[in-house]
Amino acid sequence: MSSLLENARFLRAHSTNAERCLWRHLRNRHLGDYRFRRQQPIGRHIVDFVCVRARLIVEIDGGQHADRLMKDLERTRDLARAGYRVIRFWNNEVLFATSAVLEVILRALIQACPHPGPLPHAGEGEVRALPGE
Repeated sequence: MSSLLENARFLRAHSTNAERCLWRHLRNRHLGDYRFRRQQPIGRHIVDFVCVRARLIVEIDGGQHADRLMKDLERTRDLARAGYRVIRFWNNEVLFATSAVLEVILRALIQACPHPGPLPHAGEGEVRALPGE
């Protein structure tokens, strides 16, 4: 497992341009207040981005993935068996159609988990008069 963690740390430190671009929009709950992790080990895989609460994985594929379609399909099946939905984008989609990519991700998040934050408890949010009013 430690080599998987070491590899994840290496991948975080050596992100592609597309990964850095997307991370700017996903980090710190920028997209719909959903929390993402990047280069996260899940099972025997390291995924590019994951929202654990929504069980959504976002993968960014470069040109090398055109030659690995069967491997990527098996990886997606493994992750689906672990309860995750995987959506994939090409590097150029992230770099040149970022808004459209973010829209697809946000729709998938809302579909999986409509309320990014916990719902208020009964009575929260009520307007109460201050003493003496």
